[in-house]
Amino acid sequence: MRPGAVTVGAVHGAALLLSLAGFASTLWYGIDEPGNALAFGALIVLGELARWGAAPGVGAPSVRAAPGGREPAPLAAAGALAYALLGASAGTATTHGVLQIVAVVVAAGLAGIVPHIARGRGPGPDHVARRVLTVGFAALCFQPLYNSGAVVEHLGQGPAYALFLVLLLVLTALCDAVLAALVLRARTGFPYGPLLRDELSALLGIGSAVGATGTVMALGVAAAGLWALPVLAVPLLLTQVSFRRYAAVRTVNRQTIASLARATEIAGCTPPGHARRVAALSAAVGRELGLSGAELAVLEHAALMHDIGQLSLVDPVEGGATALLPTEEQRRIALLGGEVVRRTGVPEAVAVVVERQADPYREQPLPARIVRTVNAYDDLAGGEGAGAALDALERLRLGTARDHHPDVVECLARVLARGGAAGVTSVATG
Repeated sequence: MRPGAVTVGAVHGAALLLSLAGFASTLWYGIDEPGNALAFGALIVLGELARWGAAPGVGAPSVRAAPGGREPAPLAAAGALAYALLGASAGTATTHGVLQIVAVVVAAGLAGIVPHIARGRGPGPDHVARRVLTVGFAALCFQPLYNSGAVVEHLGQGPAYALFLVLLLVLTALCDAVLAALVLRARTGFPYGPLLRDELSALLGIGSAVGATGTVMALGVAAAGLWALPVLAVPLLLTQVSFRRYAAVRTVNRQTIASLARATEIAGCTPPGHARRVAALSAAVGRELGLSGAELAVLEHAALMHDIGQLSLVDPVEGGATALLPTEEQRRIALLGGEVVRRTGVPEAVAVVVERQADPYREQPLPARIVRTVNAYDDLAGGEGAGAALDALERLRLGTARDHHPDVVECLARVLARGGAAGVTSVATG
């Protein structure tokens, strides 16, 4: 069994055991303060019903699932966090414990995602496991201390108490980021550092809104009772609508870039699927080399549009294989492509990568090195099986003196060995 499968299985197993323990304890001892449990459970169900699906990306599914597909149900996450950090309701101390919190969150979450599962758009097991473990972590850090009276005795109910909740919020966010990066590392084999960096940077977006709302909900219910929940839920719902619109704009932008990339195929300049294969494989190599966030987005967009300069040629390149052309001809096509890309309105960095992909690798930025090498691999391999792939890699290794950076070639070899050329192709065209 692969180490990655063991890691994912351990995360899922821990979440399952915690959920079962929560249900068993709640069934045995009963529900403390059923009104609070029902109110927070209803809020979580509502939040799950209002979830949105991940926007489709332009790269491989493993890259799209990597940091970027963020919290799809922010209201449910905030409600679960608020219940975990709830110490009082309308000035009266609560008595629910860690296991009841887990049981309520899991039961409400499952009830809320049933309609999405029926439509084939339910959350994956990784996301569900993370939610259970993160909420359990927050409750375990807070509830025993609060129920023992230590928090109120030493901090009171003023600013120090609010600061304590913020500290727990930060620790919980770090726990979620570590878990998310760990699962992605296990599933994709990409370096852990860049994945964790992406997860931490995502906390500044919808993650910060979720955490702040959850904390304010816990404080609001402690002071005013359950009436505070609907009032405090409205701002996060409005934030979710804004994020949904932003995601829709990004989706349209990606679809536009993908359509432009297909123009070379429609015109007969490149083989079908070439741009998407290069984009998928470039993204995987970029992850292997530690790229993340905006750098990875630039790499994917440049890889999709790397051949667009061929539209300016009077006579198309045979088979679209620019890697087999003389260096000066490659550079001319790359410069033409850069000019075309600049007119599409994409970031300047994308145009720079496109126009510099034919330069000697010592003069190229890393994304241009990756696009050049992966494009050459796809041109040389030609989708003709494992033998052609090995021959293509050998020719790339022979070109490491000037054309291809040795580190990029070796990373490409590792990615192919891990997923196989056929696997990458199926990802790119799926």
